[in-house]
Amino acid sequence: MNRRTFTLEIAGRKVRLGERTLVMGVLNATPDSFSDGGLYLQPGAAVERGLQMARQGADWIDVGGESTRPGSKPVAAAEELARVLPVIRGLHRRAPDLVISIDTTKAEVAREAVRAGAAMINDVSGLRFDPALAEVARRERKPLVLMHLRGRPETMQQGPFARSIARSLGRGLAWSIRQALERGVRRSQLLLDPGLGFGKTRRQNFEILASLGRLRRFGLPLVVGSSRKSFVQAVAAGEGLEAVGREPGTMAPWKLTAAAVRSRKEPPLALLVGDAAAVAAAVLGGAHVVRVHNVEAALPAVRIADAVLAARKGRTAK
Repeated sequence: MNRRTFTLEIAGRKVRLGERTLVMGVLNATPDSFSDGGLYLQPGAAVERGLQMARQGADWIDVGGESTRPGSKPVAAAEELARVLPVIRGLHRRAPDLVISIDTTKAEVAREAVRAGAAMINDVSGLRFDPALAEVARRERKPLVLMHLRGRPETMQQGPFARSIARSLGRGLAWSIRQALERGVRRSQLLLDPGLGFGKTRRQNFEILASLGRLRRFGLPLVVGSSRKSFVQAVAAGEGLEAVGREPGTMAPWKLTAAAVRSRKEPPLALLVGDAAAVAAAVLGGAHVVRVHNVEAALPAVRIADAVLAARKGRTAK
């Protein structure tokens, strides 16, 4: 199945999605993210990290000021703004052509982030938490990523989980699209994210990766973020699809936590390779954009998967 192509207007330019996979680098300006352990809470460190990811090949940088890890609690808009605005301004000042995304569920944060230099909006709630966020995207004419989320980050992994993740995903994304269109967002501004790890079981996450092609029916580009998620950690460590019966010495010794990341700075090789494998699977399944924490480690996998897609397309054309 060949990947569809789309044209997205972003930062005053038209970008073709689907000719190659774009890489979105994750930049968490938070104290409690499991993926970076607060390493980039200080604006200066966050700006340097964002520029580093851009040099390593990131097309977009996704700046977030509120952790959405399982069990995390929401923060006030004022606190979120205090974390992200200096980073966005710093990146925009140092690299004016760099595409910056604001990862938020709050209309107020999105509005101020756009004024500071953000060129797109990434809403992990798919407009469930603050529908007015769509009006910011419409008014500012910014691309909007709609992600599928079941529940809220604080309790989303406690269940109950969907009996059919395919049905839940289809209905949830359809609802988010309707909300955006009803608030005047142009369809050409929308991107979809299936929300790996957000209210899904380990098996369901792999089911989504295995059947990304089903989302083609929405006719919108796909953003997929599997990087450093617990379902990747577990399987890369030797566990199976079911989150039961863990064998001693597999995932437990290097499970990512904020404290572990602060002390080690980088996850073990097994997770880096596992992340790269999951990224390749997403690309081969039809992802147009992959959201990653380690750009340098993920980019070779993206290039190989893109080469496979190109070879497949050439064979189909003949």
